[in-house]
Amino acid sequence: MATRRPTTTAPYRCTECGWTALKWVGRCGECQQWGTVVEASEPVGLTRAVAPVSPGAARAARPITAIDTSDSPRRTSGVGEFDRVLGGGLVPGAAILLSGEPGVGKSTLLLEVAVASARGGQRVLYASAEESTAQVRLRAERTGALHDELYLASETDLATILGHVDEVRPDLLIVDSVQTVASSLSDGMAGHPSQVREVASTLIRVAKERGLPVVIVGHVTKDGSIAGPRILEHLVDVVCHFEGDRQTSLRFVRALKNRFGPTDEVGCFDMTGSGIAEVPDPSALFLGHGVPVAGTCVTIALEGRRALPVEVQALTIKNGGPNPRRVVSGVDAARVAMVLAVLEKRAGIAVSEQDVYVSTVGGVRLVEPAADLAIAIAVANSVRERALPRGTAAIGELTLAGEIRPVTQSAQRASEAGRLGYETVVDASAGSLRGALDRLRLEVQSRPEHGIPAF
Repeated sequence: MATRRPTTTAPYRCTECGWTALKWVGRCGECQQWGTVVEASEPVGLTRAVAPVSPGAARAARPITAIDTSDSPRRTSGVGEFDRVLGGGLVPGAAILLSGEPGVGKSTLLLEVAVASARGGQRVLYASAEESTAQVRLRAERTGALHDELYLASETDLATILGHVDEVRPDLLIVDSVQTVASSLSDGMAGHPSQVREVASTLIRVAKERGLPVVIVGHVTKDGSIAGPRILEHLVDVVCHFEGDRQTSLRFVRALKNRFGPTDEVGCFDMTGSGIAEVPDPSALFLGHGVPVAGTCVTIALEGRRALPVEVQALTIKNGGPNPRRVVSGVDAARVAMVLAVLEKRAGIAVSEQDVYVSTVGGVRLVEPAADLAIAIAVANSVRERALPRGTAAIGELTLAGEIRPVTQSAQRASEAGRLGYETVVDASAGSLRGALDRLRLEVQSRPEHGIPAF
């Protein structure tokens, strides 16, 4: 068998996807990333033979049923909503990556996790590469996150951080952030893909060897993806994304990847002037208050595995011009346009000459089709100036034929609606949009004590 000869000319390689070139280029020809093409450290095309090495009795392969997990119990972080996202708590040796937009509250959340773990009897090392220890102390005083078992270090050198780990011997390590820490074993400035890969690999190796949970903060790019090489997300065990609108105080933590639990859990938090607080039951955050008014309808949305009631509000105004306005907030504009077309064509509700405004309460964003029916009912109620009675919710996806399709987790949504006191739930059982409006007309007529006129 012929053996491939090693390449004599050192090519250039993309640190993001591995694409190679014979000369340096500023942009990778495969993944289209800028500044990731560097000179390869070794020739490409060299075929090596790897000699087998005996693993020894201690590391011999065993049946999976014989593996003992009693020495790796989960332990709480002290923050229940964060534990929910992690699948029940921190796993020894787990590497957790937390990403989010600048200023959303990543450092505040992790400082709360650090002090809660310290109050639970664990020693925590918080290594900040973006702030000085005095700045972190000031923020901790404002949020009440002071404890003797919480150790602070302001370092940008990886070797020094590992030295702090040896001296402090923490039960939890937090590094804020991986893009601002540099290793002397890799070329380039901090934040370069090769540096991020080297720093993350070293921290993950230390986590596995010591059984030390490590939480790493990651920056995001303009398009919202995690900065650095894609391999960073492959290396860690858990990838969490911290999101929220700066105009509201509500924050969500979502698990995008979780080797130790489900990836459909969501943690809810409220950002206040004195720190961040858990919201274990956010049911009332997305509902309006007061008497029923025309143009409102409640739907049951899913955030992860949580079923939350969300109020959809619509306002329609007669437009005298040729181009009626369509303004939305918290819902998908294209989806609303489709619902309006179905509403006029299949249900006979004239909206083509109306300015239509659709919004959600509390700043929550509805992206699932399950909100279609609630949007249609809210717009129809606004056009006809009729208010739904209390205790009415709508769940369903609309087709272009005007039919109502069942949605995922419909039983869970209906159960949550019943728990919150919604007596009337309009869903796919109505058959069509016109049938749903007819059903609501009957409901209103059968409950005259509300004083709400029929359609």
